[in-house]
Amino acid sequence: MNLTRLMALGTLARYGPQHGHQIRRLADLTNVGEWGGVSVGALYRELRAMEGEGLVETVRTEQVGRRPARTVYEITGDGQVELQSLREQAIKPTGFGPDALGVALTFAAEGMDPAELRDTLRARRNRLEISAVELAAELERLTARGYLGVFQAAIMRRGVMHYEAEVRWHDELDAELAATPEPRAAALPTGAGDARPGDARPGDEPAAPASSAPKADETTET
Repeated sequence: MNLTRLMALGTLARYGPQHGHQIRRLADLTNVGEWGGVSVGALYRELRAMEGEGLVETVRTEQVGRRPARTVYEITGDGQVELQSLREQAIKPTGFGPDALGVALTFAAEGMDPAELRDTLRARRNRLEISAVELAAELERLTARGYLGVFQAAIMRRGVMHYEAEVRWHDELDAELAATPEPRAAALPTGAGDARPGDARPGDEPAAPASSAPKADETTET
């Protein structure tokens, strides 16, 4: 899903005609490249591509002093249709994307020294806790100044909750590792090459579960 396109079309639909620099500045101010997976550096290229597809059109060019001329775009009728489609694609899914941490712990953590593994996980936990505190403080600051709408504030609260949930998960896992400092790897079921998740057989030892925890510190590249 093209989140860069979704952000650009949504901005044009909400604020009216904009040039690329204005859209880029909004992306930078909201830091959407970090938490939203928007490829900020690709905004100008995406605008030109959408113009070729008839989703946006040029309404004028602007030039201030010796600065380069800037093309002002507005969303078209076809762009509104595309925006609706992208918006629905983004809102409807309820699952999570690739989980690098889950893959590492499920398949590769057994080879690490237990103390080193716990230290690495604690460091990650501490970074998440700091991020939660910083984001909560920023939310409070922006709310007090009246800069946030309902959705913007809700998304920031969601981010804080994701960070806090990850911290709690880390604390629970660390307590489990303290009780069992050298967890034994699950045996590979017979015929594992043909097995699918949930294909249990009598006598097989259950495989380690895949993690479904939200990934607060992961960024999806668009």
